[in-house]
Amino acid sequence: MNQLNNIKKRTSKSWELEKLTLSHNIIDYTSPGLNISKNDTEYVRLHFGLKGSYNFKFTQLNSSFQLSGHHNNIMYSKGLEIEVENKTNLIETFGINFTVESFVAIAKNGNEPLKRFTDKVMNQENAMLSNEWKTNNFKIQAVIKEMIDCSYSDNLKELFLYSKSIELLVMQAELYNKQDLTTYIKSEKDKRKLIGAKEIISARIENPLTLNELAELVNLNEYKLKRGFKELFGTTVFGYIHQNRMSLAKKLLLETSKSAKEIAYEIGYGSPQHFSKAFKEEFGVPPNSIRDTPDFTIKK
Repeated sequence: MNQLNNIKKRTSKSWELEKLTLSHNIIDYTSPGLNISKNDTEYVRLHFGLKGSYNFKFTQLNSSFQLSGHHNNIMYSKGLEIEVENKTNLIETFGINFTVESFVAIAKNGNEPLKRFTDKVMNQENAMLSNEWKTNNFKIQAVIKEMIDCSYSDNLKELFLYSKSIELLVMQAELYNKQDLTTYIKSEKDKRKLIGAKEIISARIENPLTLNELAELVNLNEYKLKRGFKELFGTTVFGYIHQNRMSLAKKLLLETSKSAKEIAYEIGYGSPQHFSKAFKEEFGVPPNSIRDTPDFTIKK
């Protein structure tokens, strides 16, 4: 049962596999408000927030959280009742629901945080992997994007999505296994500013701001921007720009008929030669070659 009182538009995409279900949701709200969802399903959910801010109450755990985009956790419950109070007009999430049997088979031999969580799942204790929601790093974000944009069909698509789901689980387990040495960014306010900086970069990847311009725009000093960005997202500002450009270039090469020269300028390179060199260093082949052998010769 869902009580959805203030939703203007909802875009949902889901994939049903034998052992799990994936969903990608973008909700456009008319205003801030409270929405309640209930169901009787027993599952383990890998949850990823991609955009937007909201308050989240997990009734089965009697726990509440204030969340902003770029967060993740793993949850288990027998039946589900959640309250979501949106703070922004747009919220985007991605989730993977494992059957209990399939999750336990995969996770029971994982690292210590995953083993502890799996023990609770096996004992049918409502649980979360951690009370602290970690920030999606660049690798997690890249895998989610690959899954959403998957172009394979039929059995290959199912195999791809299943393997990537396990990859995300491994990434989360590793993320929550690390000692929390990320103490430089302490306030939620600074964290939100860094998330905002990341979204600004993504929106203008073809013409990025300088570090100084970006720092001024999000009201952080340049040092805090650079150090905080690396701490939260696992890559530098320039590394994030580069990886996004390479990912976009690969997508355009495989899905459009645009020339490498056209793509070079479209994603912000000053010359096709510089683009070609960067692409070959990233993927192991020149841009034009990827169309001939897209699946077997590239490094990534």
